Amino acid sequence: MGRYVVRRLLQMIPVFIGATFIIFMMMYSLPGDPIRALWGERAPDEAQMAAMKESLGLDQPILKQYWDYLTGLVQGDFGTQIASRRPVWDVITDALPATVRLTVLAFVITAVVGVSMGLIAGLRAGGKTDRVILFGTLLLISVPVFVIGYLYQTYFGVRWGLVKPNVQDSESWSQLLLPAVVLASVSLAYVARLTRTSIAENKRADYMRTARAKGLSKTRAVRVHLLRNSLIPVITFLGVDLGSLFAGAIVTEGIFNIHGIGQAVYQALNSREGATVVGVVSFIILVYLVVTLIVDLLYAVLDPRIRYA
Repeated sequence: MGRYVVRRLLQMIPVFIGATFIIFMMMYSLPGDPIRALWGERAPDEAQMAAMKESLGLDQPILKQYWDYLTGLVQGDFGTQIASRRPVWDVITDALPATVRLTVLAFVITAVVGVSMGLIAGLRAGGKTDRVILFGTLLLISVPVFVIGYLYQTYFGVRWGLVKPNVQDSESWSQLLLPAVVLASVSLAYVARLTRTSIAENKRADYMRTARAKGLSKTRAVRVHLLRNSLIPVITFLGVDLGSLFAGAIVTEGIFNIHGIGQAVYQALNSREGATVVGVVSFIILVYLVVTLIVDLLYAVLDPRIRYA
């Protein structure tokens, strides 16, 4: 197990470097000068601009800038916001609680509703209920998240007045419910279809016939045997999906005006704050890699064959 853990940790290093390198190059190769943008329509002070570039290291070659950024990351420095001169880490910690609340709520909805729908469809495979669920989940997967978000916002928030169309208090769980449903929509559909397939296959397995032959009721056989064996791939997917939900909150937070990580990235993109975008995205990549590592380790504990694959 120790060798497997070390191997997985070593695999994370090139992935992290490659991902941050691509993001860094994309942001710093965009046209325009973020320092010049601070002056807006006014004539810039050339001496002040040069001093700011030197202090932020923006006068260095691009590869040197990336190397400095990478060595700073190792020491926990995610860069400096150009306009406010605040550490990007402070921007992240200010925005993180709202994103965490949104992600946790979306994850609970994905797990509870997705598994329930998949269980119902799997037990009635081929029936009318199964076909309705398959059609509904296919529809959710086919429609982009921003379209679902604007539809829900328009009907539930504006036309029917059931909820507030925009989140005014990011600490309120009730106001985050609709954005969480939007964020969970696509993942929920995948979980439902994965659970449905696994349940439909396993309910014909020999151990289910044996359980029924031993006198177990259908409900108990499903709860004790069928669910336990069918949910292993679903749990793996949910673990990896937790990182995806965190990263996917960028679009949802923009639609519902949530002051979280996503909105920090959205505002930084609008103001050409490359350092903030790269810093926040690097943090999201780290979260995704750590969650994936934990899932892989848990899976290796459940199935020892994976350690030697």
